[in-house]
Amino acid sequence: MSNVYEIITEQIVKQLETGVVPWRKPWSSELPCNLMSQKAYRGLNVFLLATQGYESKFWLTFNQCQRLGGRIKQGSKSSLVTFWNVGEEKLVTDKETGVTRKSRPFLLRYYRVFHLNQTDGIDLPRAVFERNKRNQFEAIEQSETLAESMPNPPRFEVSDAAWYRAANDTVGMPHRSKFSTPAEYHSTLFHELAHSTGHKSRLHRENFDNPVIFGSASYSKEELVAEMTAAFLCGLCGIERQTIENSTAYLQNWISRLKGDSKLILSAASAAQKAADYISGKSAEQSEQSESEIQEREAA
Repeated sequence: MSNVYEIITEQIVKQLETGVVPWRKPWSSELPCNLMSQKAYRGLNVFLLATQGYESKFWLTFNQCQRLGGRIKQGSKSSLVTFWNVGEEKLVTDKETGVTRKSRPFLLRYYRVFHLNQTDGIDLPRAVFERNKRNQFEAIEQSETLAESMPNPPRFEVSDAAWYRAANDTVGMPHRSKFSTPAEYHSTLFHELAHSTGHKSRLHRENFDNPVIFGSASYSKEELVAEMTAAFLCGLCGIERQTIENSTAYLQNWISRLKGDSKLILSAASAAQKAADYISGKSAEQSEQSESEIQEREAA
């Protein structure tokens, strides 16, 4: 029987095999959220739900639908939402060193949700359903504010290409006029800022200080973290993620990577959410704890 990691990885691989790259596919709606809690989904759940093409951002469980007096349309297929079940803190003694430390077990679990369009009979005030999508000016303005307000930002310099250099903690960006649209500029900027969060002065991601060889496993994961982070931030601001042509070689590389490591996609998504939280000035630890508590209640 497949575990949660394998189930989720299989879903992502299926999208890649049809030419869809979840972390590069732009979505026009806001970040998906639960209809009852009004809380946005986080991490990999954003890609599992937002790339399905629905215009509305609302999702709910079967039980929630029933509590609202609605019903699921016949033939509708549910979607997975993952969350961490956090156990009670315990004292654990290392058998080799004899050192005792506090430990809290984490178990990856999932439950199923349906999109609002897959239901009938739910009668709530119109204001609940009205989308609050920002206009283009507001979206770009928020993108500007987000980038400028990043805590402990890296240095910047104008360059003929976009890059991040960890050795001197610097982001290089072409001038804005070199980009086709403001959204393209900010999407690229978010990608490079995402790389900078791995620096030791910020989140200090695992293996970030080791030499990164193009095409290696560490390079692939770091690129995946940066692309997902940019997608999260674009969704948060309401701008469309820049669309990049996906070559056969690019798709096959990710299919091979994910099939070889079923935990890669969830690990990268988790790191990307932390990076997005850092750039937007949020406490990742507090957000994740709140997220787990909310989603565990929804799954019940």
